[in-house]
Amino acid sequence: MMIRPRFTEFNDVFTPQNKLDFAIPFLDEDIPLYVDPFLLWRSPSYQDKGLHQLILSAFNNLGNLVRDGNTKEAVYQLIRASECDEVGLGTSAIRKGTRIGEQKAEEILSLFQHVPFYRDNGFRHFEEIQLFIDGISKDRISDIACNFMKSFLIDYTAQECEQLGLPLRKTKIPDVYNPDTRAFEDIAADIAVHPETGSPILLVPKRWLRHVPWINYDGYFKTFCPQDDIAHEGEELNRVKVLTFNRDNYGVVDTYIQARERTAADCQNDPLFSQIPVISARRHLAAIKKLPTGKDDGADQKYEKHIGQLLPSILYPKLDFAQEQARTESGVSIRDLIFYNSRSHDFLREIMDDYGSRQITFELKNVRSIGREHVDQLNRYLSDDLGKFGVFVTRHPLKNAEFKRTIDLWSGQRKAIITLTDADIEQMVELFESKQREPIDVLVKKYLQFRRACP
Repeated sequence: MMIRPRFTEFNDVFTPQNKLDFAIPFLDEDIPLYVDPFLLWRSPSYQDKGLHQLILSAFNNLGNLVRDGNTKEAVYQLIRASECDEVGLGTSAIRKGTRIGEQKAEEILSLFQHVPFYRDNGFRHFEEIQLFIDGISKDRISDIACNFMKSFLIDYTAQECEQLGLPLRKTKIPDVYNPDTRAFEDIAADIAVHPETGSPILLVPKRWLRHVPWINYDGYFKTFCPQDDIAHEGEELNRVKVLTFNRDNYGVVDTYIQARERTAADCQNDPLFSQIPVISARRHLAAIKKLPTGKDDGADQKYEKHIGQLLPSILYPKLDFAQEQARTESGVSIRDLIFYNSRSHDFLREIMDDYGSRQITFELKNVRSIGREHVDQLNRYLSDDLGKFGVFVTRHPLKNAEFKRTIDLWSGQRKAIITLTDADIEQMVELFESKQREPIDVLVKKYLQFRRACP
């Protein structure tokens, strides 16, 4: 069973994340990023700008409905727009969210009547609702944007899947906004689906994703909010007071929005994974070399922490990091780092072909020496589901008896276990710094040394 399975690997597509235009969806949880409409607004792409206009037109049409006395329809549409499970963005562990309620929808729509600027002109950036309505944050902004441009995302998903050979299935897709009728409708289309639930999956371009929207409450509160005017000395300044003040003093919000527009060039998408800088890699290495072996003073946990920071960065982008995992064998807690096997390197393709390793497990051991019990533990973990290739990350080379045991496992069960020591980690950091070769070459070297010792 794969750890933290992704849609692409499940369908035998192993292109690494950095080579794809979209964020690879997880099957069991959300991606912890959000669509920021401001990125579409500032994009040099006419397509992105057009989509921003589509989103804005759809949202401002809700104000038109309210002004025309169709508040019930406006509430209905806003509720339908408030959750977009198909994109799998956010923090849910089950790829399932909840819509806003009728009362919250009415509160949002009241801005079209209460704030003169919105009544007369509509919104320039609908993310501004975060500055007036409690309980509206980045997840709602992202979902509303995705639902209003869902028709585009359907076409984009089909296009990307066809290019990669990912399967499509005719499926009912709910809440697709039709700009011609200015209403939501359910449609059937060829789309990617979850392999277990059959529910539709929509792919989202990486260039639209941020951890926090460019326009957000915390940024406004910190730099533009006239806090002394809202709460007098001795009074508590809470979020509700600020939001209420904003509704009656739109000029302050307007100043903030104009400032965000002026600095739009600084607004960049957030990568799905960020490597640590070279200086940080050096610091982690220095800290590792100073650590004693064993568990005294939490040395084992410190070792795991430093390695857990180092390896995902120095092996990227050849290996995408899946997650850190704790497992228990005979009452002993074992810390693993799990990577997706992208097959983007000859060595990685060989590991997949020879050992069935769709993912690669690195077991971290801050011990003086690897013992027979450690080899047995990792041997039991390596299975047909996970693959039969594993890596010990430990302080020193294996002793002859344990190294021979790994050779015997290869001879009898065609399992391969190699070892990265402090010296190997140091060499990987040096390659990470110099950029002359790739750190994964150290893994290749250790594997070749292992295979030369095999019969």
